[in-house]
Amino acid sequence: MRLRAALPVLILLLATGCSRVPQDPVVLNGQTMGTSWAVRLAAPPDQHSVAELRSEIEELLEQVNDEMSTWREDSDISRFNRLPAGGELIVPEGFAQVLDMALQVAELTDGAYDPTVGPLVNLWGFGPPHRGQGVPEAEAISEALERVGFQRVVFDADQRRLVQPGGLYLDFSSIAKGWGVDVVSEHLLAHGIQDFLVDIGGDIRSHGQRLDGPWRIAIERPVPGTREIHQVIEPGTAAIVTSGTYRQFFESGGQRFSHTIDPRTGYPVDHHAVSITVIADNATWADAWATALGVPEPERAYEIAVENNIAALWILEIEDELVERYTQAFAPYLSPNQSRELN
Repeated sequence: MRLRAALPVLILLLATGCSRVPQDPVVLNGQTMGTSWAVRLAAPPDQHSVAELRSEIEELLEQVNDEMSTWREDSDISRFNRLPAGGELIVPEGFAQVLDMALQVAELTDGAYDPTVGPLVNLWGFGPPHRGQGVPEAEAISEALERVGFQRVVFDADQRRLVQPGGLYLDFSSIAKGWGVDVVSEHLLAHGIQDFLVDIGGDIRSHGQRLDGPWRIAIERPVPGTREIHQVIEPGTAAIVTSGTYRQFFESGGQRFSHTIDPRTGYPVDHHAVSITVIADNATWADAWATALGVPEPERAYEIAVENNIAALWILEIEDELVERYTQAFAPYLSPNQSRELN
């Protein structure tokens, strides 16, 4: 049995062509949510020093972790998960917005996406406590499934009051990075910065453009052990997130088990879709939908995306060949396939 660590599956292309970039953008970076973050500005900020701006971004991301990290025992989400039946928590505004969006996606996907999937994610070894990967006993999966179900969430959005029905475990790992991207992006916009790209672990939101042209994002070819470009996207002012089954998984008994767990069955997904990319107005929405559309069988996922006007691209592995399928809403972003090594 072996584990493949998760790596970003979207890569920023640093130039629009072979010519030298006229001026390197300002780059700020650091660590958050178990991954790296980077902010690229087309020009130095007018209202802040670079050091001040970096400090503010770090503070914003620390707040997201304090609210939504299940790896922190004192976070708001961990405190809620430990509450006894009937216990209540008034959650912060950001937490409330993320939960509301997660529940919307859960409703629209008939539970293929579910922010209460945490007990299953943990059981399969992909969350805290990090017990190591392995195939759980069927009885353990059944017991975990009894704790899962977005319909069990008791939440008064107006009062931001969250009630613990007993044993409910929220997990925002499939949406919190997107929220972090949006929080940072809105902070930049509020301070008059119009040309930027924010990236947290491959969840990306761009605004405006670089000095030499549009921001260009490469979707990685979903083949383990390689780093090649499959498709180049120019999202413009939008967010783009890719979720894939080919980077974070473990193998046992000659079978691969993905980190993407179907909350309706309790088992990792097992179908032809190996990569799903979503483009949306904000990264929170894109993050949740990129996960959601990787759970059902690809045909049903496509139907759900069309029904909800989601710009989505699937890369399917069929008989050792990679095949694309995308919604009409995604078509304007496509460019001819390119293949090159990523450094």
